[in-house]
Amino acid sequence: MADCNHCTREGAIPAEDDITVVFHRADSHVASRDDECGDDELTAERVHLQPRGCRLSCAYGGGDDDAEETEDARGSEDSPEGGEGRALCPPACCVRGKPASREGLEKPKPCPGLGLFYAFLSTVFFSIIALLVKTIQGVHAIEISAIRCFFQMLFTAPLLIYHKTGFLGPREKRKYLVFRGFVGSNAMILLFYAVQQMPLADATVIMFSNPVFTSLLAWIFLKERCTIWDLVFMVFTLTGVILIARPPFIFGDHLGGIEGNYTNHIKGTIAAFAGAVGAAFTYVVLRKIGKSVHYYLSVWYYAVIGFIECIITVSVLGEWKIPSCGRDRWLLMLIAVLGIAGQSFLTKALQIEKAGPVALVRTVDVVLAFLFQFIFFNRAPTWWSLGGALFVVASTSGVALRKWYSNSRKS
Repeated sequence: MADCNHCTREGAIPAEDDITVVFHRADSHVASRDDECGDDELTAERVHLQPRGCRLSCAYGGGDDDAEETEDARGSEDSPEGGEGRALCPPACCVRGKPASREGLEKPKPCPGLGLFYAFLSTVFFSIIALLVKTIQGVHAIEISAIRCFFQMLFTAPLLIYHKTGFLGPREKRKYLVFRGFVGSNAMILLFYAVQQMPLADATVIMFSNPVFTSLLAWIFLKERCTIWDLVFMVFTLTGVILIARPPFIFGDHLGGIEGNYTNHIKGTIAAFAGAVGAAFTYVVLRKIGKSVHYYLSVWYYAVIGFIECIITVSVLGEWKIPSCGRDRWLLMLIAVLGIAGQSFLTKALQIEKAGPVALVRTVDVVLAFLFQFIFFNRAPTWWSLGGALFVVASTSGVALRKWYSNSRKS
């Protein structure tokens, strides 16, 4: 019985660049029911391997032309039936053609500095928005916010439809989205109001202090680590705000460089400070939501809730007023468009670049605010304002550099 079926193997025949393995299998023909062995017919079956690629040829129908010719030649010598061989490997093993290039699978690397360039563009757009709000006369800050939210809804709705994200979002995230829309829209209203009540640069500097408050709120609500450096940066920020506000009980009653009366100045300071805290709450909520919600859905909630809130508030206050000048109407539309562009570029910057360098680039916002104030309103900053701006920028840059350093160490 053991002699009936036997198999002989020939060793691998090395080639210069490939390996050919030839197998000979004996097919027995049973002559009788007594299990007697008949004449053995040797059938040549061959596997052709190439070590430098992933190209595999076997004696399965449809191989290479060279493989078919070699198979026919060996079949005519070893098999009386003309070399009708069967493949040792299944069809899945026979891979034809050249392997896919690795270069096509690798993602192209972004251009160096592209993320920082996006951050710079967003900073420029946000600075222009503050300048336009300051330029428009006779329109309440809440009405300006309502018009911006309205156009933002018009631009965001098609994007939600295109990305198929829906208009409500995941059920477990809706409460965070509603809260994000509420505090974000309030921060925008407070910033616009501060810009109208006090010098442009002073309002921008105070509003720019929000990263320091973000660290403190993240420690309270998200249980993130808070170090002694965060407290130092907090003290620096409060010192800068005090230098800009210049309360009379510290600096006396005779104050220079204040736009309008001191009552409006202190109102603008409180509004800008509250807006910075509101923006910090927004960032904390966005961290809580994470990447489970599309960015445009977050912007949608921000626009819808802000629009409803502004319409109700303006109606109660009786401040609704359509600008009589066609120029101001176009500026209101431009504010909405620049707001969407600024948010889009900032999001792209954070997707490409780390948060630390992006925050450092955004310090240009303070420089542009002082520059716009001097060029368009012919108002030179006071030394107190410059000192306060220096303290705030130093604290914000310190927060950014510390996070950049810690993330670099972790990576």
